[in-house]
Amino acid sequence: MNSFQRILNSLLSREQPVAPTTTPLEFTTLSGGVMPENYLALAKQRRTIYALGKDLPLPEDDVVQTIQDAIKQAPSAFNSQSSRALILLGNEHNKFWELVREQLRKIVPAESFHATSDKLDGFAAAAGSVLFFEDQGVVTALQEQFAAYADNFPIWSEHSSGIAQYAVWLALAEKGIGANLQHYNPLVDEDVQRTWNVPASWKLRGHMNFGSIQAPAGDKTFIEDEKRFIVAK
Repeated sequence: MNSFQRILNSLLSREQPVAPTTTPLEFTTLSGGVMPENYLALAKQRRTIYALGKDLPLPEDDVVQTIQDAIKQAPSAFNSQSSRALILLGNEHNKFWELVREQLRKIVPAESFHATSDKLDGFAAAAGSVLFFEDQGVVTALQEQFAAYADNFPIWSEHSSGIAQYAVWLALAEKGIGANLQHYNPLVDEDVQRTWNVPASWKLRGHMNFGSIQAPAGDKTFIEDEKRFIVAK
């Protein structure tokens, strides 16, 4: 039996058939009352919102639960569940952006730092942030367990992170909470690990600010479909 067959047999052995919970014509209601046929409407509602405030439409505990549920429901390769999150609210959120500010102060020329600092003030004005990580211990374990796919697991881990980030973004949008996604990693990785006792195996992949929508996003433009899609029938 070759390595691919061994992997396939392993996957099949842990797949259990699940009885359908709905008939083909039945619709189930998603969190917050969104029906499955309205998914694209929700996807259009999700935008990058830079003008964020601290007046959340939900209690903080409900927002935290929404974020956790979205990450838990996000799919991952081999059901690895490699995504991790640090959810920061209030002063802890502000502390994160101060860490970013101090790291940028070291590398941004003094004459340009004012503009950089103003930008960070905008991020800090949000109610909270989600720092997304991928657990490299999970990735390494999968590489060892399924050696034939070893080169792919870091790639699939990045896919998992992107899906988790999008899932959270959609879930927040459905609750009327705005968000934007930033990437100051690896600049602040060590500060984050030390400040919040983050496990060494967690690799920071991005950080999402969230809060009340103080101003809507501008119009969204799209490139031509012909440049983006190939349809074969």
